[in-house]
Amino acid sequence: MALLSVLTPVLALVLCLVIGFLFLRSRDAETTSRAPAQTKGTSKTDFRPWVDQDLLDDTEITAAGGDEDEWVDGDDDEEFAHVPYSHPRYPEETMLQRSDNFYSLMNQRRSVRFISSEPVSRKVIDNIILTAGTAPSGAHTEPWSFVVVSDPKTKHQIRLIVEEEEEVNYHQRMGDKWVNDLSKLRTNWIKEYLDVAPYLILIFKQAYGILPNGKKKTHYYNEISVSISCGILLAALQNAGLVTVTSTPLNCGPQLRLLLKRPANEKLLLLLPVGYPAADATVPDLKRKHLDDIMVHI
Repeated sequence: MALLSVLTPVLALVLCLVIGFLFLRSRDAETTSRAPAQTKGTSKTDFRPWVDQDLLDDTEITAAGGDEDEWVDGDDDEEFAHVPYSHPRYPEETMLQRSDNFYSLMNQRRSVRFISSEPVSRKVIDNIILTAGTAPSGAHTEPWSFVVVSDPKTKHQIRLIVEEEEEVNYHQRMGDKWVNDLSKLRTNWIKEYLDVAPYLILIFKQAYGILPNGKKKTHYYNEISVSISCGILLAALQNAGLVTVTSTPLNCGPQLRLLLKRPANEKLLLLLPVGYPAADATVPDLKRKHLDDIMVHI
């Protein structure tokens, strides 16, 4: 009896360990059994995930995420000099008129999928890119690269890559509801405008910077910064009388980055075909929300 009383706690501990082990094994088995269901209808090698793998990097990359010797110490940066700032100030009536005019201009902006092949001045495109580069960025790192493509062969290669992935998106990755919602806009995976538009502008975010000495520099809020820049770019296109359609080529990023020989620290964020609207261009008759539906005044 004395021996049994001594062994009882030990047996209880062993029993608990066995139960815990069996529980973990059953949970792993359940997870494994669910995995094939996600790839139903496709082999393991053919399956392409919905999320763009090239955008899975951590937006806030810091030196702690890698070898410290690879990263530059931010404390070594020279401090920015401050200079006087002057800004035009308008009478209230002028401000109201200017804001109303700008709204009218931007309210005409539409996503146009029928783009003319008519040439556009390269100087106009250069000015538009310069305008996009005026966007604010985290710690003034300017984490954007704008790749402007006008070469017909390269544009066609881009179209082939995008259409291949988009067809998979429509048939496998996107649910029936999403495909049905897009059908109302008459969109599909065929992207003829990628061949026709005189320019394709591909906007890459720099997940981190690479200095001349090869060291890496942290780019804070890089995706938000580049997204703001894209908004200014769209406004500049509209202001110049050009049209585009915002294209987010899911799962095309790695292929397009390699095609355009961009470095590994750059991730594709947006693709814009740019030009004049085709003579027979049409757009869906969409209505925008009223001010009360998008603004809360406290």
